[in-house]
Amino acid sequence: QVRFVESGGDLVQPGGSLTLSCAPSENLFSTYAMGWYRQVPEKRELIARMTVDGSTYYLESVKGRFTISRDNSKNILYLQLNSLKLEDTADYYCKSIRMGYWGQGTQVTVSV
Repeated sequence: QVRFVESGGDLVQPGGSLTLSCAPSENLFSTYAMGWYRQVPEKRELIARMTVDGSTYYLESVKGRFTISRDNSKNILYLQLNSLKLEDTADYYCKSIRMGYWGQGTQVTVSV
């Protein structure tokens, strides 16, 4: 029943930056770990996770470039994407790790 609305995706050049936002329909940050995922044709992979205590996990390929954060007062989860590479092109989704429905995602296209 919990749903997520992603925004912020865009066309960007290699080396550029974007900030993605995620607005859950309910405030989940104090109860569930949250994750950012990206969809490529063959799979949807977890790229960043933040637990309720604020600890984070990153997929090795995005470490040092992407940062997951949250604004508890606004109930928004963010993903800061820096030093973007061609292979970062994908549809990006946010969701509770353990529950909730997938939203429509937001498209990030890295291209010259």
